[in-house]
Amino acid sequence: MHLLSPDDRPREKLWRHGAAALGDNELVALVLGTGAAGGSALHVANVLLATRSGLHGLMRSSLDEMAQVAGIGRARVAQLAAALELGRRTLAQAPLARVRIRTPHDAAAFLMPTYGARSAEVFGLVLLDSQHRVLKTTLLTLGTLNSTIVEPRDVFRQALLGSAAAVVVFHTHPSGDPMPSEEDDALTRRLVAVGTLMGVPIVDHIIIGDVRYSSFREMGRL
Repeated sequence: MHLLSPDDRPREKLWRHGAAALGDNELVALVLGTGAAGGSALHVANVLLATRSGLHGLMRSSLDEMAQVAGIGRARVAQLAAALELGRRTLAQAPLARVRIRTPHDAAAFLMPTYGARSAEVFGLVLLDSQHRVLKTTLLTLGTLNSTIVEPRDVFRQALLGSAAAVVVFHTHPSGDPMPSEEDDALTRRLVAVGTLMGVPIVDHIIIGDVRYSSFREMGRL
C-alpha cells in the first residue's frame, strides 16, 4: 500500500473520511494489517474477496477456506474471523436497555455502588437523553479529602459534547454525611441557572455518603 498516495491509503482514508468511506477490500486490508511476499495487504484482500465471492461469501467461509488464500496465515485468518464475528454479533444481539432515571432514588441506586464510600471527593455528571435514560457518566474532578473545584462551563461543555438533554450532577462526601453544605447549595443554584439558559436542565444534584444520599430534588432545593 506504500505505492498509493497518502489520501488513498486505507488507514489514512479512514481517518480523513470515516470507515464508511472505505470499500470492502480496504476494510479487509486494514484487518489483515500487512501484505505478503506477492503483494500488499490491499492486494491480498482483493484476492481473498474474489476467491470467496465477496464479503457475503467471506462471512460464510470456514477458517480453513480462508487460509487457502496465498499470503494469509493462521494469525491473520484469526484476526479476520474475529472481526467478522464482531460484526455478526452487532446484528444478532439487541443493545442492552439503558438505565432510566425517573426518581432521585433511581439516580442514587445507579451511582452509589460505584461512588459510595470514596476516600476523596469526586464530582461528576450523569448525562441523560430526552427520556432521562443514561447516556454516559463522566467524572469532572477528583479532589482532596473535602474539596473539589467545579466550574459551570466544564459541566455544560461535557453535556453539550455528550448531546445530553438533561443532567444529574453528583458528588461524594468522604465524611459519610451526605447533607449539603452552603457551598453545595450555591453551586447547585449556579448550575441550575446556567442549565435553564442553555436548555439543558439540571434535574437533580445527588450527594453520596457511605450508605446514604441526599437529593436536592427530594429536599425541594432544586
